[in-house]
Amino acid sequence: MVQENRRLRRSRAAHLAGWLGLERNVVAVSLAMFVMALGEELWMRFIPKYLEALGAPVVAIGFYGSTKDFLDGVYQYPGGWIADHYGRRRALLLFVGLAAIGYAIIGVASWWPIVILGLVFTMAWTSMASPTLFAVIGDALPKNRRAMGFSVQAILRRLLIVIAPTLGGLLIARWGVQVGVRNGLILSVLLAGLTLTVVSRVRLVLPDGGGGITIRGVWDRLPGPLRRLLVSDIFIRTSEALVDVFLVIYSLNVIGISPPQYGVLVGVQMATAIACYLPIARLADRIARKPFVIATFLAFSAFPLAVIASRSFSALVLAFVIGGLRELGEPARKAMIVDLAEPAVRARSVGLYYFIRSIAIAPAATVGGLLWRSAPAIPFIVAGTVGLIGTALFSLTVDERYAG
Repeated sequence: MVQENRRLRRSRAAHLAGWLGLERNVVAVSLAMFVMALGEELWMRFIPKYLEALGAPVVAIGFYGSTKDFLDGVYQYPGGWIADHYGRRRALLLFVGLAAIGYAIIGVASWWPIVILGLVFTMAWTSMASPTLFAVIGDALPKNRRAMGFSVQAILRRLLIVIAPTLGGLLIARWGVQVGVRNGLILSVLLAGLTLTVVSRVRLVLPDGGGGITIRGVWDRLPGPLRRLLVSDIFIRTSEALVDVFLVIYSLNVIGISPPQYGVLVGVQMATAIACYLPIARLADRIARKPFVIATFLAFSAFPLAVIASRSFSALVLAFVIGGLRELGEPARKAMIVDLAEPAVRARSVGLYYFIRSIAIAPAATVGGLLWRSAPAIPFIVAGTVGLIGTALFSLTVDERYAG
């Protein structure tokens, strides 16, 4: 009877693991994302205020956002190339190490341009590692488990985002912006060391047939539906980038909430996203990707408009619930990208997709800073309009049969 109960428990655990897409390599990279987020989310969302404390003008803060988007673009394809040529494990070890160097540089900065230098290194994890993380899902899981695999990754990362920004806000309230952010960066360096141990457990054989293909050859292998998704996605991410680095400044300086309250808002946003992930991922894997991607794009369009319509903390809570709904179809969109990419050039295809997207949206944050100088609400209004255009493009140009 005891042995039968053990077998039953193992069977149930195996079934749950299969349902959640918890393959060994997927677990390793998901845990790596979880550990890195534990440190990063204590300080990352407060970097605009950190820059302000170091003497950066608002246009320089916009330049920081544009630089971040630019690096996010130019790092994507090299990150995919490294993963496709040297393997997923070696690539991840390199990217984590570079990010740790960046955390240290930002932590010792006494002049705001030094933060930009640190960003050059920290984006190795945020951007170079992204194609590798996508490729692990594609390599390790079948098509009907990929949206769930991306959802589990997102949940593990965002569980910490629910509480970490609030803790970061408390650090700032206790010690001030500069010391509070630096304490978070010290923790990030320590956790990067732990992450190196985690990603060393990744073991995947590279797919055959990807050698000798140039970036032009990778582009030629991107199918039409993936290219059309890319165009609409550029509009949506332009909408986000116009205002993303100004959200904390608008909330604190214009509406007048406190840093801990802003941390709570980020927690509300992440909790909303987490509540949606598993059921929506299950439906996206079983039914279709497209309806949930459309819902996500609509939320991206509505969020900036909801923020400027707010006049109090309680109103911002509702706005950040809408912000959380931006994640509604993100696992479905990511699964769609992996579904359409050829296995032999999977990491490079993902890298090229995000390279083009990020380069296209790089000027948006600087434009947002210039619009802010006319009136703080203007970049938010423009962002909502651009998002609606992107939603319409996706709805009209990506055929349903390629989205399921």
